[in-house]
Amino acid sequence: MEEIENKVANSVLEVFDLEDYYPKGFRAQIDISQWLLEGFLLKEKDFREHLKNHDWSQYQDQYVAINCSTDAIVPAWASILVAIQLAPFAKKIVNGTIEDLDSALYEEILSKIDYSAYENKPVIIKGCSKKPVPTRAYILAAHHLQAFARSIMYGEACSAVPLYKSPKK
Repeated sequence: MEEIENKVANSVLEVFDLEDYYPKGFRAQIDISQWLLEGFLLKEKDFREHLKNHDWSQYQDQYVAINCSTDAIVPAWASILVAIQLAPFAKKIVNGTIEDLDSALYEEILSKIDYSAYENKPVIIKGCSKKPVPTRAYILAAHHLQAFARSIMYGEACSAVPLYKSPKK
């Protein structure tokens, strides 16, 4: 009987797994609408009073996204004021959703990686993840890898989708 060969294990294919770079830490979302009159109207005096009485220490060493879940028109200074209150406690603060927060974290992390190890190699960006890796992170990874990789695929080695092949030199 002929031995079964694992072609994936024996290939030169490099796997780039974004889960390996997932930043550890708790993520929190602050919804400004909780401090608006009926969730829609910002009354500056009341808003400032709510911020003054809020326990900001609960966000110690957390990643925090600030948003407004209602269709309220909130002046820019309101989010800035919330961020200023958070600054002594939070690791990172962004305006937006948790996905926006994760995208910002990945942008920082992926910009610091040395991609030269992928020089002229076929690379697969691992697609399935147990962690909430935002689509933006995949796009950023592909962008960085494109300058080095011979080819880029997405998914799993057994069912990869080709994305990029460097031009012949």
